[in-house]
Amino acid sequence: MTDFAISAADVHDAARRIERAAVRTPLLEYASLNERVGHRVLVKFEAAQHTGSFKFRGAYNRLSRISEGQKRHGVVAWSSGNHAQGVAAAARLLRIPATIVMPADAPTIKVSNTRSLGAEVVPYDRNTQSREEIATAISVESGAVLVPSFDDPYIIAGQGTAGLEILDQAADAGASIGRVLVCCGGGGLVAGIATAIKDRAPDIAIYSVEPQAFDDTARSLVSGTRETVPADARSICDALMASSPGALTFPINQALLSGGLTVTDDQVRAAMRFAFQSMKLVVEPGGAVALAAALEGLAPPAEGATVVVISGGNVDPDAYAAILQG
Repeated sequence: MTDFAISAADVHDAARRIERAAVRTPLLEYASLNERVGHRVLVKFEAAQHTGSFKFRGAYNRLSRISEGQKRHGVVAWSSGNHAQGVAAAARLLRIPATIVMPADAPTIKVSNTRSLGAEVVPYDRNTQSREEIATAISVESGAVLVPSFDDPYIIAGQGTAGLEILDQAADAGASIGRVLVCCGGGGLVAGIATAIKDRAPDIAIYSVEPQAFDDTARSLVSGTRETVPADARSICDALMASSPGALTFPINQALLSGGLTVTDDQVRAAMRFAFQSMKLVVEPGGAVALAAALEGLAPPAEGATVVVISGGNVDPDAYAAILQG
């Protein structure tokens, strides 16, 4: 037993819980990517999940635990878009009212998709207002259950189910994994994946990947304490703009990760173009950071294949077109 928020057993329990609701996303391989990087690379494409990102995994695992009596009060979450859509989709399947606090400058496609899934959207100014305070006030007034975007045991365990799939799918592909690169905002996805993978394959190196301006996990892994980002930090990676690592996610990542990598917005743009042109994949900025790190050769060498987790594909059409045009 550990002192961490979750164990590998929790991830396996989440896998059973979400099995009939979630998509088993593909693990893809491209000759063009292998040639560019210089070794075998497998791509876990989470944009093929419901709502276009990995977030449905944790959201469904969390919401499915809510009692029948509590469901009528609903749930409330805060998100720039992917967690919003994941919660909205899970809430619709489970017939739970959902309210999502979203930044006023969130990509239009993420806001419209969240509303189309039946959730009420409450906008806020991410530069002057606290989304947590707004959501907490709604919860207190309505009795709705708060659903954090990463700092919740059921959320972390649900995201970790992607790690179980990676191990099984890599084995089916005859690949020995040397390292796994995972996008990181608050750290829920990489913490869950690390928990799942390290339990079965402790020698695999796992790295978080962040936008350069939001490198709080990378710096925290070096300092040993939870670092924060400056209030004026900006990035095109709207899905990865957490201000600090989670209180629950960081101890897991501190214990299990081999390090933290960072990429620039220009490197992210280049990775998105590569994904479109050479892999025929639509990838959002935050979803492309691990691919960018692989393309730039930022991770220390390791024996075996590299797994790159592409976490989402919900990109605003106009912004995407501009990026593709370079």
